[in-house]
Amino acid sequence: MNQLFKKRKEQLGFFQSLLSKPKNVSQPREFNESAIMVCDHCGGASSKKDIANNLFVCPSCNYHSKLTPDQRLYQLIDASSFRETNRKMSSTAIAHFPGYLSKYNKNVEASGNLEAVVCGVASIEGIKVAIAILDSHFMMGSMGSVVGEKVTRLIELADRKNLPLIIFSASGGARMQEGINSLMQMAKTSAALALFSEHGGLYISVLTHPTTGGVSASFAMLGDIILAEPGALIGFAGRRVIEKTMNEKLPDYFQTAEFMREKGFVDRIVARKHLRGTLISLLQLHKEVSV
Repeated sequence: MNQLFKKRKEQLGFFQSLLSKPKNVSQPREFNESAIMVCDHCGGASSKKDIANNLFVCPSCNYHSKLTPDQRLYQLIDASSFRETNRKMSSTAIAHFPGYLSKYNKNVEASGNLEAVVCGVASIEGIKVAIAILDSHFMMGSMGSVVGEKVTRLIELADRKNLPLIIFSASGGARMQEGINSLMQMAKTSAALALFSEHGGLYISVLTHPTTGGVSASFAMLGDIILAEPGALIGFAGRRVIEKTMNEKLPDYFQTAEFMREKGFVDRIVARKHLRGTLISLLQLHKEVSV
């Protein structure tokens, strides 16, 4: 018990050093113009500057690379409008699963965030919104108890303040290290969204690569309007599991955003360069209808 308390105390001290650094999404990260990035999809090489200027979309194959929450916010919101909520929230049970604490701390240090979701309030073209962005770089954007709690609290905030809600999903699913506590978040976030919907709130869900597992089976697919980035992997179980269960070969584009659009699970596929404009149009339409 003393050892566990010592680890937790050290962890909290480490967290405080990170939280003392203000979050700034009003300026893009600078790049070495001569540095090269290789596309994960086609292997094409481009300068980091060109990739950043192209919103981290490969100019050769149009592959939409994964974004950090700060990169996503910088591309979408009005400058200096973001106010983060529940930033200091962290799990008290991360030392219980073997190796979880070490892995968790490495992700915290690499990302500068305490969890795999960043939530807050911002404005897009002057329209105030509640926004959550899952970070696939942080333990694959997996949903543990804190991710579910932060998303639920944001939904409740949007409900109280009568704000449109936008959630960007990018996740491998429920976080296995937290067992039933992670699975419970599926029901909790879904219940919060049901109340939000009953009160007339607008929820725009944006599915990015990848959106799978418990996240796809809960809040990600409950949007009033569901958008997706091109080529995003969207599904619940893995392709190999489904093929073995059904004993048949699935199409090459199975579980892509395009496949989900064809089957009616996605309303529109929106390229990243058009995403801000699309969100503005939807928010303005909702504002006019609500008046």
